[in-house]
Amino acid sequence: MDDLISDQRKTYDGFQRQLTSNVKPLFDELRDYCLSLGKNVIEDVRMHRIVFCKSMTFRYFADIEPQRDSVIIKIRRDRKESVKETEVKPNESLDEVKRLILDAYTNIH
Repeated sequence: MDDLISDQRKTYDGFQRQLTSNVKPLFDELRDYCLSLGKNVIEDVRMHRIVFCKSMTFRYFADIEPQRDSVIIKIRRDRKESVKETEVKPNESLDEVKRLILDAYTNIH
């Protein structure tokens, strides 16, 4: 039973194995960008997505979920605002998505 409990925490290395080869570079770039925003960024690897938080008291500023041929990103600036959801495909520019992620990271408390 103890083995089951200790193995429940997913790692990014394990998570990467479920990514398709065309989505992996896009997902890695988004992940690296989120982690580069500050030393206080917390990465929470979940079953089918990765959530990035500024602290444990705020749910998240970016929720990134791989699809077969794209990545869905949910961005949240504030608990009182609705979530902005966008889909990015490989070879699309990430400039606007990165701007939105930075804005959310900067504005959450």
